[in-house]
Amino acid sequence: MKFRIAYAVLPALILAGCGSGGTGGNSSAPAAAPVAAVPAPAGKAWVDTVEKTPEGGYRMGNPNAAVKLIEYGSRTCPHCAVFDAEGFPALKSGPIASGKLSYEFRDYPIHGSGDIPPILLGHCVAPDQFFPMLDQMMLSQQQLLGDGSKQVPEADQARLANASPEEVATYFAQFYGYLDFVKQRGVPDAKARACLADKAMLTEIAKNTDAANQQYKIQGTPTFIVNGDVVPDVAEWKALQPALKAAGAL
Repeated sequence: MKFRIAYAVLPALILAGCGSGGTGGNSSAPAAAPVAAVPAPAGKAWVDTVEKTPEGGYRMGNPNAAVKLIEYGSRTCPHCAVFDAEGFPALKSGPIASGKLSYEFRDYPIHGSGDIPPILLGHCVAPDQFFPMLDQMMLSQQQLLGDGSKQVPEADQARLANASPEEVATYFAQFYGYLDFVKQRGVPDAKARACLADKAMLTEIAKNTDAANQQYKIQGTPTFIVNGDVVPDVAEWKALQPALKAAGAL
């Protein structure tokens, strides 16, 4: 399997590749005429319309929205957590709710193996719980990952060097507290451990990551795609807004 890195130095890697998209954006891009709002089906709301996509992400909103926003993000990336706190609520209450825009989050393991346990556990929930769990993981990053002072014992490092990907994922889900985190939020212990040992999901993560690299040349997280095109040099909500205005979503 891919994503085999030295977990003992994981905290030092947390900023590597994260936010490398920059904060610039093209603030002078002309705004398109706003796209029309699309009412949700009777008795439903677009923010409650969530489904898994063939690319392995989860999409919220009108699946036929005129503007399609994709984020490749990492659950261990502070810049992704900032966007989740600042940009995602604005999207939900605005263009997603109105049916103008759909938002899809695709997990991207920018920190290699360090991202695998939270990805596996983050997908270990029903579709309607995917985004609430993602929000809570982003909000709790510092609590879970700490300041880098927590080190894996040398004896465990030696043992993990020859462990299977499933064993490594389970160890670090416990080491960083992700296992208890999801259990406290309604995922039974047996189910969580089964998700951490899911070889098919590990293969899917590797396949989807390779596909993202080939199609979009991902350089860092978050990376944003608007209607099929990468938004260059953008890693913040403020910097993303001009691209969404240019597409007519804002």
